[in-house]
Amino acid sequence: LVLASNNPGKLREFAALFAPFSIEVVPQSAFDMPEAEEPHCTFIENALAKARHAARLSGLPALSDDSGLCVPALGGEPGVHSAYYAGNEGDRDSRDTRNNAKLLAELARHSDRRAHYVCVLVLVRHAEDPQPIVAEGEWHGEILTAPRGCGGFGYDPLFLVPSENCSSAELTAEAKNGISHRARAFAKLVERLRAGI
Repeated sequence: LVLASNNPGKLREFAALFAPFSIEVVPQSAFDMPEAEEPHCTFIENALAKARHAARLSGLPALSDDSGLCVPALGGEPGVHSAYYAGNEGDRDSRDTRNNAKLLAELARHSDRRAHYVCVLVLVRHAEDPQPIVAEGEWHGEILTAPRGCGGFGYDPLFLVPSENCSSAELTAEAKNGISHRARAFAKLVERLRAGI
């Protein structure tokens, strides 16, 4: 199975999620393929484009993940633009830092700090698969006024997990993989695969 991502944070999380299964998961970088274009305005369309792209170039089944943070007070932003909310210059860590700073600045005048992560997984058996398997997960919380913790990636230092009373970046990787949007989508994907759908 080709994982249609080059994001090191996602790759780590998927490695942990797939660990109990006897499925070999290979990142798309192993095939030296370029990243797929993500021109769409919805998570599902971008996830489908990435899965088909990886399957087409590798000749193998492919799993893609399109995910991001949605903030109702900002009209759903950063949404599908989460990774490049503050521009695409620099490496992933510097983009994460700028994205977090922009999010805090945009929310400064809002009292409603609710937010949720969205993850849409798409599995295609081949590039032209007419019935992709789609699974979606959401993780609801709030945006803190300052970063907390040094784990995770992306917006994790700002994402307050109410049930744990800490930021996502303060959770252990194991704890995050048990309750995150990606974990929830993955559980639904596994359920569908086990049901033979």
